[in-house]
Amino acid sequence: MASKLKSGVESIGSYLIRGIEELGGMATMLFEAIVWAFRPPYRARIMFQALESVGVGSLFIVLLTGMFAGLVLSYQSDYAFRIFNAQTLVGATVAVSLLRELGPVFTGLMVAGRTGSSMTTELGTMRVTEQIDAMAVMAVNPVQYLVMPRVVATMLMMPVLNMLFNFVGIGASYALSVLYMETDPGIYVQHITRFVTVQDFYYSSIKAAAFGLIIGLVGCYKGFYASGGAKGVGQATTSSVVTSSIAILLVDYFLTTMMWSL
Repeated sequence: MASKLKSGVESIGSYLIRGIEELGGMATMLFEAIVWAFRPPYRARIMFQALESVGVGSLFIVLLTGMFAGLVLSYQSDYAFRIFNAQTLVGATVAVSLLRELGPVFTGLMVAGRTGSSMTTELGTMRVTEQIDAMAVMAVNPVQYLVMPRVVATMLMMPVLNMLFNFVGIGASYALSVLYMETDPGIYVQHITRFVTVQDFYYSSIKAAAFGLIIGLVGCYKGFYASGGAKGVGQATTSSVVTSSIAILLVDYFLTTMMWSL
């Protein structure tokens, strides 16, 4: 019994220490990326490629998720509000829910699964095949060349993808409410403009940018320090998606409490 308890405590302690070490490593990598972002050479082509990979590559899954999120949320809201004869509030409920919470979080989870995993796989393959070591030998800083463009691109594209997610979700909700649930289109739009404020768009974009930083940093870090061949790259990719998803949910909670307590 005592040996099992000791083993359990050691496992928990080892997990916590490893987590703290990774957190410190990510902070160091972020600092290096910030420093190298303002130092020449400035590789615009690589930056545009990273922007295209994050934005265009994730566009379809983000829009598809946004559409069905809006449809489901609209249907469930109408079902609940019908009990109180308050179906006119469906539009405002969907818009506020998407902008404040579901839009940034769902977009972050989709981008983490699609783009974050891709970053980890790509950099992990380069690490285990010693391409990153070769870059360092040729006096090319790997953080500036590989990490910085991906982190910056994810931070810049996440707010754009988030807004597209929200607009598609609200549009799908509008179509379902007006065409299927026979909601008056004027009242639908009127309640949205009444309850949605500029602050909602502002806070939604801040959340999306923060989630983009998490996705880019975690994805690059896990791949940059992958080891153990093909199996190690696969494990790093899985760890990247799981870590990013958990971090997004945690950061979303703290950002929400901070923003709406102001």
